[in-house]
Parts: sequence; C-alpha cells; structure tokens
Amino acid sequence: MEHLPVEVIGNILSRLGAARDVVIASATCRKWREAFWKHLHTLTFNSNDWPAFRDIIPRRLEILITQTIFQTTGLQGLSILMDDVNEFSASTVIAWLMYTRETLRRLFYNVQTSPDVNILEICGRQKLEMLALAHNSITGVEPNFQRFPCLKSLSLSHVSISALDLSLLLTACSKLESLELVNPEIAMSDSQVTVELSSPTLKSIYVEAISLDKFMLEADSIERLHLKDCALELFELIGKGTLQYFKIDDVSVIHLEIVETVDNLEVVDVSNFTIIWPKFYQMISRSSKLRKLRLWDVAFDDEDEVVDLETIAVCFPRLNHLSLSYELRDGVMHYGLQGSSNLENVMVLELGWTVINDLFSHWVEELLKRCPNLKKMIIFGVVSEVKSHEECQILSNFTSSIVQLMRKYMHVVVQFEYE
Repeated sequence: MEHLPVEVIGNILSRLGAARDVVIASATCRKWREAFWKHLHTLTFNSNDWPAFRDIIPRRLEILITQTIFQTTGLQGLSILMDDVNEFSASTVIAWLMYTRETLRRLFYNVQTSPDVNILEICGRQKLEMLALAHNSITGVEPNFQRFPCLKSLSLSHVSISALDLSLLLTACSKLESLELVNPEIAMSDSQVTVELSSPTLKSIYVEAISLDKFMLEADSIERLHLKDCALELFELIGKGTLQYFKIDDVSVIHLEIVETVDNLEVVDVSNFTIIWPKFYQMISRSSKLRKLRLWDVAFDDEDEVVDLETIAVCFPRLNHLSLSYELRDGVMHYGLQGSSNLENVMVLELGWTVINDLFSHWVEELLKRCPNLKKMIIFGVVSEVKSHEECQILSNFTSSIVQLMRKYMHVVVQFEYE
C-alpha cells in the first residue's frame, strides 16, 4: 500500500463515499491525509449512513461538515442528504456550496435551511452536470438559456415549484438528457393545473406521484418515458419517433396522446392500468422493433375486449419477452387465442393471475403452443391466506394440469412465484 500513488489513494477514498469512513481512512498515515486533501473527488454526508448524525445538534453537525469540506480541494461530487435533521443555517450551507461550486460536477442536496438557499443562483453558470434536489423550494427562475450550460441530469423530489418556473428551468438546461420529477408540489395561478415542458435534448423522463389536469411534453430526442402513480386528465408527448422505452405503472389518465411515430419502440410495460385496447394497440402497432411487451394487472375499458395473440405475433416479429396478467373471462378468452401465427422469437413468457380459475390452465397451454422456441416460463399467482375448499380444488387441479402439460415441454424451464 505504501507504493500506491496519492492519486490512486484519492480514488479509493472517493469510492468509500460516506464522509465518516473517508475521514477515518485518511487518518491512516500522512500519505492518505495528503490524498484526502488534494485528490478526494467525492464526498457524502447522509444521515441514513450514520444514525448518530440525528443525535448531534445542527450547529455541531454544521461545524463537522464544514471542517471536512474545507480540508478538500477539487471536489467533483458532493452529497448532503439530511433526512430528519433539524434546519441548518443558510449562511453555512451557502459557504459549502460557494467553496466547492467551481469544480463540482454532481450535487445531491436534501437540506432544510432557514431561510431557504437558492441553489440555482449559487450553482448556475458553473460546470455542474448532475443536480438532485429534495424537499426544497424553487422560485423566480430567470429565463436564461445558459444558466446551466453543462447540466445533463436533473432530479426534483418533493420540491415546490410553479409550472412556469419548471418550464423555464428546463429551458435553462441546454444539454439536459435526464429528468426525474417525484411528488412535486406544482404551484398554479389558476384553477386548472397544467404543465407544459419542452426540451430538444431530453432523452429520459421519469414522473412519479403527480396530479395534474394537463401534462404536455415536447421532446424531440426522447427515448425513455416512465410514469408511475400519477393522476392525469391529459398526457401528451410530442416527439420525432425516437421513443424506445415506454412504461406506465398505476396511472390514471383519461386521454393518453403520443403525438409521434413509435416505430423505434423496443419495450412497452403497462401495469395497473385500464386499457382501451383498440386505441392502445393502434398506438403501438407500427412498433415492429418491439422486444418486450408487458401488460400486467390491466383492465379493459370494454368487457368484450381482449389481448389478441394473432395481432401481437404479426405486428411484433422481434418480440422475445411477453408478460400477460389480466382477468380471464369465459366466452371472451377464446377470441384472443384465435389465429395460427406463432410467436417465433419469444424466449421468456410470464403469466399471472389475481383470481385463479379453470380457464387459466387452458390459457397457459394455448400460449405454450404459440411459442415454439420458448426457453423459460414464469407463473405468478396470488394465493389467499384463507382458502375455501373450492379454491383449494382449483389450485390442485391447476398444479396437476401444469405438471402434465410440462411433460410435453421438457426444454422449458418453469418457475412459480406466489404471494
């Protein structure tokens, strides 16, 4: 170890992450202290890493953090995540940011201060590439195109911000590629809550726990879209056919509009969602590059609607991963199994139920017939704690039928996942 260059030791200390561990390790010898002073590039203060943080009074904690930060030169990554810690002095936090901002590339910030600290003003026009803010307020964003000339990733979690400021903030990030919005508090001036965002460089957006009347996104380069736990009247995406990954999970939306060609879609993952199947199918039907289709715990707007395997086989010839879980209804299910086209490239098949019935075994058998090159099948099921004799009999019959069925498909690996 004594022959290691101080630059390498600096990398080792940076990989430790937690500030307490870094300080202890740097006390090993003079060479390690030098690496801490001159070559440390990442430092993390996280109240979850060391519970004792919560037992130290804020003033004392401020002093410890200040002493640690001010011993470094050239920090590129700084995380200050203080959950359940009382307010810090704004002047102290400003001093940390002013000391590091010229070299800082990554900032993860969750600190309660009195008064609030304007992170955008302090860290703007610098070299910051990644910014993650939590439990803070953003106000008065200036319409300045070059405010964050290097920022590529922006995450806002439990942040209070107006729809206008959010729009202006994206405009100020001329190189933004990734955006995360988690449970933001959107301040509005009128009764209708509308957010309109535009970014020509944005490639990935993740939105969680947001409730709006209208959410409109114009993104010419968008590749990944993930909506989770959202309530929206209208969601509209305007792009130029670059979308590859589309996922919605537990979303309530009345009007879902993808105003772009989706020829490049490779993954469609929909769960806990009510589908108007003809409209949804029309939206993705030209996605001939689709590799994974997941429709899980979905409900159909019309009781007579059903997922059509023939259509899936014809429209998605490259599909190799198929996941289906929805209510199987007698008199309707056979419509989805009509046709003779096989899912030639499907290697992984995931099937699930929430309420098992005798139709499920037949459905599994028909799907196996349509996947001649299948390698793995996973069956997910929900088993109630208190089961009637009838439920036990159905489960017993299903187990027996699957055992018999899989004797015909010895080359397929079968897994069962019950909850």
